[in-house]
Amino acid sequence: MMSTERITNLHTLSTLYHSAGTSLYGGEAISQLEHGLQAAYAAEQDGAPVALIIAALLHDVGHLLTGQQDDDLANGIDDRHEAIGASALHGLFGPAVYQPIALHVAAKRYLCATDAGYLAQLSPASRCSLALQGGPMQPEEVAQFRQRAYASEALALRRYDELAKVPQLATPPLSHYLALAQQLITPTPSPAPNTGAGTHSAVAV
Repeated sequence: MMSTERITNLHTLSTLYHSAGTSLYGGEAISQLEHGLQAAYAAEQDGAPVALIIAALLHDVGHLLTGQQDDDLANGIDDRHEAIGASALHGLFGPAVYQPIALHVAAKRYLCATDAGYLAQLSPASRCSLALQGGPMQPEEVAQFRQRAYASEALALRRYDELAKVPQLATPPLSHYLALAQQLITPTPSPAPNTGAGTHSAVAV
């Protein structure tokens, strides 16, 4: 699948995750599918709304669409997965799903600027990607991010993302979350995703 294509149904998502999702999640000891499932599970355990659970599941779908390789981070490759993923899901889901995905890279930069504890607990791979993303936000970027629609959801998603890096963690299967996602399919066009224009938006893990 080309990275510019839209995902139009859940069958396509299932096929994508069961094929490309078996590759390693950049710099971590789990697969892309495991990472998505663990993020969704963290959101579900936290009592998050269904839309945020599905956003957590799919937040890195852009990596699958671009064919991210496990050594891309070390090679300084930015695949803009957050923008690609949000654009691919735009039309299948509403903004409650794709906007947190579009903003989850910016959310990492925000948290690194405002929460020393978050920055300290980043995995080595996440620290590596932070440099590609532009590093912690500057004060003016922090203020701008706080005003964005779905900023709070993106921040929650980012924390689920960081929890989702545990080798061999048991989670519900992909089919469980796709059944939840079926509730969210939107039959009408939705606004173009806000990918955080005005802030650096690069590859994130």
